Amino acid sequence: MATRKDAANGRPQISQVSPEAAIAGGELQIHGKGFAATERPSVQIGDVAAPIVIGSDSFVIAKVPEDASAGGLVVSSGAQHSLAWTCDIGVSIAENLHPVTSPAIDRLGNVFSTFSGSRGQKVPVAVFKIDLNFNVKPFINDLMNATSMVFDADGLLYISSRSEGVLYQVTPNGSMSIFVEGMGVATGLAFDDEGNLYVGDRSGTIFKISPTRQIFVFATLEPSISAYHLTFGPDRYLYVTGPTTSSFDCVYRISHEGGVETFYRGLGRPQGMDFDEHGNLYVAASVAGRKGVVRITPERVAELFLSGPQIVGLQFSPSRAMVVSTTSALFRVDVGIKGLRYV
Repeated sequence: MATRKDAANGRPQISQVSPEAAIAGGELQIHGKGFAATERPSVQIGDVAAPIVIGSDSFVIAKVPEDASAGGLVVSSGAQHSLAWTCDIGVSIAENLHPVTSPAIDRLGNVFSTFSGSRGQKVPVAVFKIDLNFNVKPFINDLMNATSMVFDADGLLYISSRSEGVLYQVTPNGSMSIFVEGMGVATGLAFDDEGNLYVGDRSGTIFKISPTRQIFVFATLEPSISAYHLTFGPDRYLYVTGPTTSSFDCVYRISHEGGVETFYRGLGRPQGMDFDEHGNLYVAASVAGRKGVVRITPERVAELFLSGPQIVGLQFSPSRAMVVSTTSALFRVDVGIKGLRYV
């Protein structure tokens, strides 16, 4: 934080940076004073210069450059420099992918991401595995339009195919078999704590599959709302998003009996989600025109937590990092937050 000595010598002073985390292409709003005391302000993140979108004496918006990494953010005006403000900047861990929702992370911290492709497109590798050393290796090849992924309590991976309407089960060594068929345009996946698997359909139907593979219709949203992204909260309710062209979309919450209600309204294109240990919900979306990851508290107060473009999902890792998926890459952000699934 700034001191009286800083104010006396004309050093720029940072009072707030919002949001607290970002990935490349995200925008950080910087509040303070003395940013343009002698010259137009400049911003540096670590040892990399950050382009300025808006600059004034008390307010600066800086864009996170591609090669930025975690480090202090400094505002300069001529030869005067502010004290460094610590920011959580994401590091790219995989590129040239095509996720359409959140990554899946196993108990060891290995990350799995899809190369989904356009509807009906056959791609050489459908799912990649990123190990703890960030080595990216092919994991599943023969699967059309891999969409959503989730692990069960035994470490088996489940993958939906929106092209085939099939749900696949995959062992840790990559052996794949059909788990169930006839799931429509199968999208989102989530397990409850009793081992039931929930599968979203693009038409708004959510199926419930018991551990013995019995299939039920659990809930139905409006036909215009796809059940594309699913996750369970600490209240054991199922949370659902399906992005539309509206800038005022909802996060839906579904009770144990299948009753649908609106949990939060006012997001732009809400997509993949995850909960932390305190019951805060993190959603890939935009709020008040700012894109990234939005945090919604149990009291239903929403704020931008992480800034970044083209984010489609996220999941917390065992090491308290947030792994963020964009339409073409994965980023690891060391936010120090424990995910609900690790409680």
